[in-house]
Amino acid sequence: MTDSIMSKAATMEIPINSNGDTRTLGEDDGLEQARNVQWGPPGQRDLQQVMVSGPNLNETSIVSGGYGGTTEGIIPTSSIKGSSMHHSSSSSMMAEEATRGVAVEKFDMMKKWGMNTYKCTKQMISERFGRGSRTVDLELEAQIEVLRDTKRKYENVLRLARALTNHFYSMVQTQHALGDTFADLSQKSPELRDEFGYNAETQKLLCKNGETLLGAINFFVSSINTLVNKTMEDTLMTIKMYENARLEFDAYRADLEELNMGPRDAVTMARIEAAQQQYQIQKDKYERLRSDVTIKLKFLEENKVKVMHKQLLLFHNAISAYFAGNQQQLEQTLKQFNIKLKPPGADKPSWLEEQ
Repeated sequence: MTDSIMSKAATMEIPINSNGDTRTLGEDDGLEQARNVQWGPPGQRDLQQVMVSGPNLNETSIVSGGYGGTTEGIIPTSSIKGSSMHHSSSSSMMAEEATRGVAVEKFDMMKKWGMNTYKCTKQMISERFGRGSRTVDLELEAQIEVLRDTKRKYENVLRLARALTNHFYSMVQTQHALGDTFADLSQKSPELRDEFGYNAETQKLLCKNGETLLGAINFFVSSINTLVNKTMEDTLMTIKMYENARLEFDAYRADLEELNMGPRDAVTMARIEAAQQQYQIQKDKYERLRSDVTIKLKFLEENKVKVMHKQLLLFHNAISAYFAGNQQQLEQTLKQFNIKLKPPGADKPSWLEEQ
């Protein structure tokens, strides 16, 4: 027992803190007193006061060397905050510069567009009132006028062919209804069964031949529509671009001529040089589009002759065979031009579309 008492006394003489380090009793008493002062009895210190009295985050440090490291590895958080603020300001400045650059570019584009519009409008007014000169290619202008006149005439052919299709379609539908009526009366009128039956067969045959002729006319209309509203229209769009380029070319040519007639000081010479560059650009554009129009007019004429030769032959043979009552020749005409008829009811919407 004496030995146990002695060992207990020895243990009490060596206090151990929470980290396992030895310290004196005075240090324990000081810590205990500090804990009593900080916290006191339960409920006497508000949590908000504890939060307020805590360390300031701006004054804390991050130790990069771990526990027990030197002060060289300590990085103040204020320096990190300052670095991030500097990076954010740099990014915002770069964004502002990019936005400013886009705005300047758009302003320059609007300025060039405004100057070009002003020059072209001035040239157009001068030409209209007979005060300005214009570049004229007599041969090309004549070909363009012929094309526009041809397009107007072909549009009239297309309009009449569509009207013929609509009227003939109505007639075929009437023949179909009349044939059905004759067939019904043939069943209900024994004394006139043969007469109604002959007429029913005739109307059904005419209806069948009419549908075959409608297939040929529809093919004719579709081909003329493609020629007029696609092929010719594409060439006319190129002609429109050519005419705009001609107007711009004459506008910059007139501007250069006006500058050459003025004084020859340093400012004017710089303007003349810039106008000469713009004049050359517009001249190259004008000549390129004139060449494009010439080529397209040539190919259009060849294509028009080829298409119309085929379509006019089809139209003639189909109409002649139908009104001659030659069903075999009518069907042979469609085979010759690779025209496939749609099955009956193909143009009708499905029951889902009718809902």
